[in-house]
Amino acid sequence: MRITFLGTGTSMGVPVIACPCEVCHSDDERDRRLRTAALIQTDAGKNILIDIGPDFRMQMLRHQVCHLDAILITHAHRDHVGGLDDIRALNYAQQSTMQVYGNALALGMLQRDYRYIFEPHPYAGLPEADLHVVSGDDAFTAAGETILPVKALHKDMPVLGYRIGPLAYITDASHIATDQLMKLQGCSVLVLNALRQTKHFSHFSLPEALDVIAQVKPKRAFLTHISHEMGLHQDVMSILPENVSLAYDSLQVQI
Repeated sequence: MRITFLGTGTSMGVPVIACPCEVCHSDDERDRRLRTAALIQTDAGKNILIDIGPDFRMQMLRHQVCHLDAILITHAHRDHVGGLDDIRALNYAQQSTMQVYGNALALGMLQRDYRYIFEPHPYAGLPEADLHVVSGDDAFTAAGETILPVKALHKDMPVLGYRIGPLAYITDASHIATDQLMKLQGCSVLVLNALRQTKHFSHFSLPEALDVIAQVKPKRAFLTHISHEMGLHQDVMSILPENVSLAYDSLQVQI
């Protein structure tokens, strides 16, 4: 199994428009972050996308992705679902309907915000997607893989993380209950959001993310959904524990 970090930035990305800070003007490519998404390539050769934000088209072209077998939605904020219309190209290429998974809240928001996709329509050319509700309690199957959902809170919004075998992926969380942390035990790789070094009302800060990692004890952990307020990539890396890294766009990790 391999994970490719398609994007590791927050809703505004990095650099932020009109921002004068040193991170937004860094020459280090690791400080340039598209909106957060990840591609999981399974041992069986299937492609599973986690989140489909507004940079989806660029991400697919950059990594020459020509096929997706499933899309897992963590939650329906625009920076995580804003690229849904662009599945049209893959509908045509694959000659198939896209399979999309998420909790009832997220899928309801998709049906509202993209109602032209899901309402009956009289002409060809619109995106085609089948929606599958994930309860958050029971494992489900997508793209031939058994996937265990992990419930978390993004302030008050229920969001889902996903565990696929040895990999666990959670973003935009500010709280994970003890029973959900138990689902992460034994994972080899944990991907977790860390917005900045100081506290935030709806995202884990760096110290909070490191506390979760210390409880889970994965072999390796990668931080994502990173804002320009975190600091320069190279500076932050120098203060992290040995088994923890900042993810960056296009990073690939074999699991």
